[in-house]
Amino acid sequence: MLKIKLDNEEFSGDNLSERAQGMLDRLKKLELEMGEKKNLQAVLTKAKRAYISDLKTEMLSSKAGFDFSD
Repeated sequence: MLKIKLDNEEFSGDNLSERAQGMLDRLKKLELEMGEKKNLQAVLTKAKRAYISDLKTEMLSSKAGFDFSD
């Protein structure tokens, strides 16, 4: 028995029309893609923070005349 929850209401999905089944399939694909984009955003945010940290270290090294890098 297929259950579909929309706006906090649960519906039976057993008797969906072809059109409704197509919409449901597209919705599932969209939710999957959104999750992938969210994961990509987390990776990019981590990379951005690393670049900022490296840039700060480089700027301090140049200003102090001392290499702070590892």
